[in-house]
Amino acid sequence: MLTSKQHYKETILLAWPLILTQVGHIITSMVDTIFLGQIGVAEQAAGIFANNIFILLLVFGIGLSYATTPLVTAANEKNDLEGKAALFKNSLFLNICTSVVLFLILFFSAPLLQYLQQPQDVVALATPFYEVLIFSLLPLSIFFVCKQYCEGLSNTSAGLIISVLGNILNIVLNYLLINGYMGLPKMGYMGSAWATFIARSFMGIGFLYLMYKTPTLNAIFTVYKKVKVNMKHLGELAKIGFNSAMQFTFEVAAFVIAGLMAGSFGKEQIDAHGIALHIAAFTYMFGSGIGSAATIRIGIFNAQNNWQEVKNAGLTAIKLVLMVMGGCGLIFLALNQYLPTIFSSEKAVIELASELLLIAALFQLFDGLQVTVIGILRGLEDVRISTLITFIGYWVIALGLCYVLAFTFKLEVIGVWIGLLASLIFVGLTLLWRFRYLYKKHLRF
Repeated sequence: MLTSKQHYKETILLAWPLILTQVGHIITSMVDTIFLGQIGVAEQAAGIFANNIFILLLVFGIGLSYATTPLVTAANEKNDLEGKAALFKNSLFLNICTSVVLFLILFFSAPLLQYLQQPQDVVALATPFYEVLIFSLLPLSIFFVCKQYCEGLSNTSAGLIISVLGNILNIVLNYLLINGYMGLPKMGYMGSAWATFIARSFMGIGFLYLMYKTPTLNAIFTVYKKVKVNMKHLGELAKIGFNSAMQFTFEVAAFVIAGLMAGSFGKEQIDAHGIALHIAAFTYMFGSGIGSAATIRIGIFNAQNNWQEVKNAGLTAIKLVLMVMGGCGLIFLALNQYLPTIFSSEKAVIELASELLLIAALFQLFDGLQVTVIGILRGLEDVRISTLITFIGYWVIALGLCYVLAFTFKLEVIGVWIGLLASLIFVGLTLLWRFRYLYKKHLRF
């Protein structure tokens, strides 16, 4: 049995590259928001709006890819090379097919943006931005399958390398394409959309190339032609992946709809909401990285049927995320007046975003708790109950409270954020109850 110190050490060693990788994803969006904010309020609001709608379906694809990790972990524990290759091939097939379907849904939904109760000048700017973003679905699906496969092997550095390179490329291209430097066309705010698409395309193709050239990862390609796409592996991936995808979708959809509610109160409110959400999403990635590390570690102990270590590893991850996210909450409280100035120079936007960060500080603990326990339950391949919990938390509690507080009680965007806080408290505590129930049930015998 591992000591408490060993559990913390192994969790941190797995988590820190995952955290940096996750932070890399949000930095892409944050960089776009910062560059767009330098152009104007309407352009910044358009980018936030377009990203919110795009993310609504993107997270379904991301969640689907998360099934790869626990299944590859189990195959790796058995030294099953063909099993790992089959899971990788089937996951690529499933996720690429899904990304095509999601692309078509997003493509044909573009004319509907004008009906989402947003300022019409924002919608006019957001539509072409959105139409470029959706083309990045396919390379992103490849990136996430590769990332989740590597995490199943406890290799968390490959995703970090590609993420860092992709973000450097995105920052450079934003600067060049928006301003038209080095002989490139001056594209204004649309340069940010194209920079993001090019960077994400590099990340998908670059990750495949990295896997093919890395000795510790390319063994599956020696048997890749031998394994086939089949219903057995597709079914295993779909069972976990669909539930994970719905968990992601329920949460993100609630935040997107909350953003639409905020947007109905004007450009300043949607900008303030978007800025506060970007900052909160940045720290959320710390919790997400710890949750992904928990999935890997719990998956290993689950494959060994070692429930004592499942309990110990899970509780270690929970304690770690509460310490980290508690620290983030304190930073929000101390710097709430200053952090929004990174994104905007508009006084009204900064003041409102500062107020929202006070609420965000309170839900840091529960946001970290829920994403970590979801990772633990995914490692146990226990996903159905947690999917139901996220549905109730985000679509019943969050959306109901957000609407009532924002419109009935006239709290506007402040009411929206109080509703989101209440939902995170419910989801975090209920998921914790589920994990506690499972380990107590198995340790009883």
